[in-house]
Amino acid sequence: MKLVTYLKNDHPQLALMVDGMLYDTEMLHPDLPVSMAMFLNYWDDVMPLAKAVEQRIKEGLVRNVMAASFEGAEVIAPVPHPTSCRDGYAFRQHVAAARRNRKVEMIPEFDHYPIFYFTNHNSIQGPGDVYCMPDHFEKLDFELEVAIVVNRPCRNIKAADADEYIGGLMIMNDMSARKLQMEEMLLNLGPAKGKDFATCIGPMLVTLDELEQFEVSCKENHTGKSWNLGMKCSVNGIQVSQGNVSEMDWTFAEILERCSYGVNLYPGDVIGSGTVGTGCFLELNGTGKLNDPNYTEQWLQAGDVVEMEIDGLGKLSNTIVKEGSDLSLLALKKINP
Repeated sequence: MKLVTYLKNDHPQLALMVDGMLYDTEMLHPDLPVSMAMFLNYWDDVMPLAKAVEQRIKEGLVRNVMAASFEGAEVIAPVPHPTSCRDGYAFRQHVAAARRNRKVEMIPEFDHYPIFYFTNHNSIQGPGDVYCMPDHFEKLDFELEVAIVVNRPCRNIKAADADEYIGGLMIMNDMSARKLQMEEMLLNLGPAKGKDFATCIGPMLVTLDELEQFEVSCKENHTGKSWNLGMKCSVNGIQVSQGNVSEMDWTFAEILERCSYGVNLYPGDVIGSGTVGTGCFLELNGTGKLNDPNYTEQWLQAGDVVEMEIDGLGKLSNTIVKEGSDLSLLALKKINP
């Protein structure tokens, strides 16, 4: 099932997407939730009904419901207001390449346990413009990721059971201001201001039953579902990144096990995978400079269009926009306190 949230009369509206058309849940059945938050909170009650209604649409048995074109709709984040947002570090290839580019050894602890950080759930957005301040343009970067959303309350869950708490997959672009990020992390705290201004997800949430045909075995000595889903990112129409969801070393099930340890997780919590190998300019620039000292670094600029595609999950498109302010945190640094 593909779930989309779009603006209808300036208000978020949940819809089922079938064959490129959006069917408002409230028009399909009075017992279907009108928002993603309600859908996630009543998952076990509404999923059987939603599946039955979706099947009726596919069989041509729903005739008196107006449908909107997905292409013409003002699509927003499928989970517009997550209850929290964490981002993982699941792709070994990315971590190893980034460390190699800094001429440091691969950190062995990567293979011991999955880690994550909290980012700003109030800065979640979907397709469309991403507004950036002057300091964000100091090495502005994308990160090509996949994300899940929690669909049931849970605490202290085991990896072997954790896939039952995944509502579905969606594309994530973890926008990153690298100069701010590197500056603050010199103090061994963060990332914070380098990450909290925008995280893009969407354009749809695809439930796991829809992705069964793509399931593959996870990496050896790991536990949980994995999917053979090609990933790519283009900037201004030029492909810069390519990978696959199946390349995740740590599974979402294992990440959920760690996230829920001694902590309540709630429907609507969003968790990203971390960057796929080659999935950001920071890594690509580092590799380029390692191979060629004259390599010219590339970073996102105002007006750039970032398009991410993952098989089965659609395309997430965002345009970088400069905010109308010249305020700079970097300029406020107190050199001699």
